[in-house]
Amino acid sequence: MPRTISSAQTYLMKFIFPVLWIGAFASVTVLLFSGGGGFTDEAGNPPNPSLKWTFLFATFVGGAFIYCTCIRIKRVAVDAQTLYISNYQQEIVVPLRDVEDVTENRWINIHPVTIHFHRDTEFGTSIVFMPKVRWFAFFSSHPIVAELQAAAARSQGASPDGPAA
Repeated sequence: MPRTISSAQTYLMKFIFPVLWIGAFASVTVLLFSGGGGFTDEAGNPPNPSLKWTFLFATFVGGAFIYCTCIRIKRVAVDAQTLYISNYQQEIVVPLRDVEDVTENRWINIHPVTIHFHRDTEFGTSIVFMPKVRWFAFFSSHPIVAELQAAAARSQGASPDGPAA
């Protein structure tokens, strides 16, 4: 029976959060450029004209960041020999022996884990997933990274601690 290793919050971070964040920033940006929206200071003056450009820049940069860290994430489950990877429309099955490397980004709060493959899959040569949340583990490596590296090494006939003898 496969065990889910991605966070239960994956759906929220992949579909709901991007729509809310990008939608809110884009809406405010449109209002600032159209001159509407009632944005004024205490004296009734309109906002500084540079604010609309700042919001436009933040919308594009934030949207690109959200795409890279949230929209691309997949739901992942694993058993002794196989990864089950889903984008919520399609599920693919990838043998653990096809895993080349497992890395993570500790600097982003969702700790996205990237699984790199030896061959191309329906989702490309790598996938990103959000591991289960660990409270107060800030910049430490998520244990799923070492677990997947060891499982891939075993499935390739190597010792989890190094090359096969």
